[in-house]
Amino acid sequence: MIYREKCRVETRNCNGVSLYIAWQFIETTYTIYFNDTGKAENKMKDLPSTLGYKMPAEWERQNATWFSWIHNNSHWNENPIEMKKTLAEIIATISQFQKVFVNAADSVQKELNHFLKNQFLYVENNVCLFNHETNDLWCRDHGPIYVRNAEGCLALVNWGFNAWGEKFPPWDLDNQIPNKIATLQGCKKFDAPMILEGGSIEVNGVGDLITTESVLLNPNRNPQLSRSEIEKHLRDYLGVKRIFWLKRGIAGDDTDGHIDDLVRFVDERTLVVASEADPNDVNFDALNELYSDLLSILELHNLDWTVHKLPMPKACNAKNWRLDRLPASYTNFLIINEAVIVPVFDQLESDAYALSLLGKLFPKREIVPIDCRVSVFEGGAIHCLSQQQPYGHF
Repeated sequence: MIYREKCRVETRNCNGVSLYIAWQFIETTYTIYFNDTGKAENKMKDLPSTLGYKMPAEWERQNATWFSWIHNNSHWNENPIEMKKTLAEIIATISQFQKVFVNAADSVQKELNHFLKNQFLYVENNVCLFNHETNDLWCRDHGPIYVRNAEGCLALVNWGFNAWGEKFPPWDLDNQIPNKIATLQGCKKFDAPMILEGGSIEVNGVGDLITTESVLLNPNRNPQLSRSEIEKHLRDYLGVKRIFWLKRGIAGDDTDGHIDDLVRFVDERTLVVASEADPNDVNFDALNELYSDLLSILELHNLDWTVHKLPMPKACNAKNWRLDRLPASYTNFLIINEAVIVPVFDQLESDAYALSLLGKLFPKREIVPIDCRVSVFEGGAIHCLSQQQPYGHF
């Protein structure tokens, strides 16, 4: 026998407010189904696409943004204090606009609160901490990817995660995060049978997805799957129809070429693409090839889309580090409800141009720059660090 029970979950990690009340604040309710043994019944017999679920675009209304705090200081070449300051600044900045949920084990929450309270813009009531330990901090790639149906019901897709092709062990705690969040929220969960990082896909919410061959076809991710099988899983679990393949990414990218450093949708029919005009730059060939391939794809499919070039910052280089060239890109911005959070790199002219272009493309949102020189030293920027939770109910 299976019966239904409304679930009220208490937590001391959300500023002294129960999790139930936190969900009500963002107009979300949820139900967990229990069997006779009291174990949550969360098995889905059908695929998300057949049930009408699809991944919303990032600019659609959001309930919250997810982050993961730093738990393992040994991952860092230097003392991670500066990175913690940067991450706290990003969290605090977003807390001005919407809820922020953070994966942070009990053992690091005191430290996290210390960094947050030193941020002038921090809105304490908008930040909730959850006792989820992680191996690394790149929540875009190990965090949950949400899908939503026409009735506004959210579900979570649990993709496999192997630290970008087993480059940075261990990743066991990161790989558990979607399951932990599904249990926390009591939401429907679909287990997808392949490795996928959130930074490797870009969607417009109306059926189109862009990705790169250098990541999704890389034998370090899903060597058992063909291109057609990967495409089928993307359609089945994200509700997309058309999948557009570009070739490769920028220099210094540990991920093998995530799309969020290359091409981003700003609306259903408008793209920004990273560009490089200097023929002596290491990214010149790859980015010019990418632009040409993108235009060919649009022509092939008779798509009247607008493409804006977003010039790369000048080279950000590192000495005595595993990355000679750091993966700095302005396309690694994050869209939230009323703002766009943009990485900048202390380059007055280049930063100003990127902020100006994005301001024109997002006229109804505030454009907020954050210095990401510290975070790209470790391999990513604002979009890499975050994962959106779309508006909806469970």
